Amino acid sequence: MKKKIVKVVKMELPGGDAHPGPKLASAGVNMAKFCTDFNAKTGDRRGQIVPVIITAYEDKSCDFVIKTSPVAGLILKAAGIEKGSGNPKNIVGHISQAQLEEIANYKLPDLNCEDIEAAKKVVAGSCRQMGIAID
Repeated sequence: MKKKIVKVVKMELPGGDAHPGPKLASAGVNMAKFCTDFNAKTGDRRGQIVPVIITAYEDKSCDFVIKTSPVAGLILKAAGIEKGSGNPKNIVGHISQAQLEEIANYKLPDLNCEDIEAAKKVVAGSCRQMGIAID
């Protein structure tokens, strides 16, 4: 018999450092078990924000799918800055073509495109909006 889905929640949690709290309480899952499982799977991504989709069931169990980190955070890390520009015309940082391709390769499974060239265009668009130049 299939379990009845109660709720599907999308969250962004710190990699390897999730802990019970109001965010998880809203999902309606066994928080201790979820945190233990999530932290074990994302221990190698400490210091990054990790998007996760949690499917909560009627019996308080859950399944979750871990996604790749947000593009903006990856770009900021590659450029070595803390935040982007409020005005896209103001250049506040630079990344190389190699860094652009590395980010595009990492994000490709979660982007709505088929090949690396399209993924590079998506990442380059995010760079432009953040005031990051690509050398």
